[in-house]
Amino acid sequence: MNEFKKISGDQVRMAKGALGMTNPQLAAETGLHRNTINRAEKGEGKLATFDHLRRYFEGEGLEFIPENGGGSGVRFKSKANDSE
Repeated sequence: MNEFKKISGDQVRMAKGALGMTNPQLAAETGLHRNTINRAEKGEGKLATFDHLRRYFEGEGLEFIPENGGGSGVRFKSKANDSE
């Protein structure tokens, strides 16, 4: 299912950290400008930017955990979820 789910600035930072990426590396991989990534990390920017980043990170094997009383987060997909 490809429904739109906005990720937060905190989740952008967490995902970037999980992959061990710097802003210049993420910019090169996504085609986004570093300033655009900086704004996204602050929770600012266009919805399309957050969607672009979410899709990139999901393609790299991450999934985003919504805030459900325990706080939002990021984790690597489990092998059981690879077939989805």
